[in-house]
Amino acid sequence: MNGWLETYRGIVYRWEVDHNDHLTVAYYFARFDDAALGLLDALGLGADYTRRRGRLCVTTDCYVRYLRELRVGDIMHVASGVLAVEPDALVLGHKLFNSETGDVCTTVEQRVHHVDTKRRAARALTPPQRRAAERRRVEWDGPPRERRPRPRGLEGFRDSSRDTVKSGEVDVLGQIAALHYIHRFSAANGHATAALGITPGYMRAERRGFSTFEFQLELAGAVRPGDQVCVRSALVHVGTSSMRLLHVMTNERTAERVATLEQLGVHLDMDARRPTPLPDAIRDRAKAILVQ
Repeated sequence: MNGWLETYRGIVYRWEVDHNDHLTVAYYFARFDDAALGLLDALGLGADYTRRRGRLCVTTDCYVRYLRELRVGDIMHVASGVLAVEPDALVLGHKLFNSETGDVCTTVEQRVHHVDTKRRAARALTPPQRRAAERRRVEWDGPPRERRPRPRGLEGFRDSSRDTVKSGEVDVLGQIAALHYIHRFSAANGHATAALGITPGYMRAERRGFSTFEFQLELAGAVRPGDQVCVRSALVHVGTSSMRLLHVMTNERTAERVATLEQLGVHLDMDARRPTPLPDAIRDRAKAILVQ
């Protein structure tokens, strides 16, 4: 893959697998954090640069498509490159491969903004930094992103996750690692789908699951250890087997909206490993609580 840089190589560990029997979405983000750090380091914008210069490349947006499952023991690697160079930001591209089959399992478009570490104010990339990034430009053939209508406010949203940010969630750049946002959104998804009748008991008894195939993640503000955060969720679309949920995370101390996740997934037949239609009773409940 000319122009691409290998930024991660590893395996799916048993403790990383969720109730759907595949790699849980938060641990994809752990790999993509490694991939982004590897690429930024190759560009001279990694952890050493942050320590020396007080500048940081912070993720503000991720578009993720989950194309194929990864299960316990699967081996994988990530290739990364630069998709776009902006005055104070870069758009990075990552492809996660099943190393055994060569299949692309996941694609990520990740926007990182160049900011100072104290005020998180935008700082323009220097000409040498822009040239280094341009040398890592790659052609991108990932699935196109669709921008969909979203509710304007939080009316009709339900509390779906609430806890405190822990000191152990801070990454090597001094910010809360993305996987910890995703763990909270995964918990929120469990509560949100339970409101439709897709409860843990239902999934165990019927051999059904909820399998995510797309994320649109926006990180709009920073949280620190000790901050109380709450996620509020709403179902915004229901189809034959698919659902779209919107999750909003708020820093309860400041009332700031710090993260938003649009999540698309399907009602999964756990044995066939394929989408299966929602039962009529669940679809009716879903339609009754749709937020638009």
